[in-house]
Amino acid sequence: MLGLKLPTDPRWVNIVEKNIEEILTDHAYCEQKAASTAISLIIGFPEKSELVKEMTALAREEMGHFNMVHDKILKRGWVLGRERKDEYVIELMKFFPKGGSRETHLVHKLLYAALIEARSCERFRLLSEEIADEELSEFYRNLMVSEANHYTMFLKFARKYGKKEEVDQKWEDLLEYEAQLMKDLGKKETMHG
Repeated sequence: MLGLKLPTDPRWVNIVEKNIEEILTDHAYCEQKAASTAISLIIGFPEKSELVKEMTALAREEMGHFNMVHDKILKRGWVLGRERKDEYVIELMKFFPKGGSRETHLVHKLLYAALIEARSCERFRLLSEEIADEELSEFYRNLMVSEANHYTMFLKFARKYGKKEEVDQKWEDLLEYEAQLMKDLGKKETMHG
């Protein structure tokens, strides 16, 4: 369903289980960055009324998720740690060339966002099925559903604002590139890396 070319190695869950505090901090910042992305799309493309409406709702939802993760951190007696660099996103953002028209830039941003949401959804599914912590298993099962909806929404907008055949080819190429990235990732207590 997600179209990912390389699944996460299930052993990643073992790394997570040894570093719950770290993964929750990283996850909290991922939710905050997702809200930020939605806001940046509103600022960058205010004339796209349907996009603005959906991104407004998304920013609220993602900050709600941030709050939920933050509550999990506090409930366990921890505090939110410092933000870390997201190697996955940094490397992913190198795929499309810089420049081009405003519309092309928008399509690229939407495709990046779709892929990040798809990978998050896949990771949440893995955690929901494999993590021994029952509370977190249920938590990630619930989040998995929203991430799937976000992934399809971003892809729908990319196809709306770009030429469908061109967008579909870019999506396939981006999926292939991401699969190569994933061969070197999945060995850290981060949501994507």
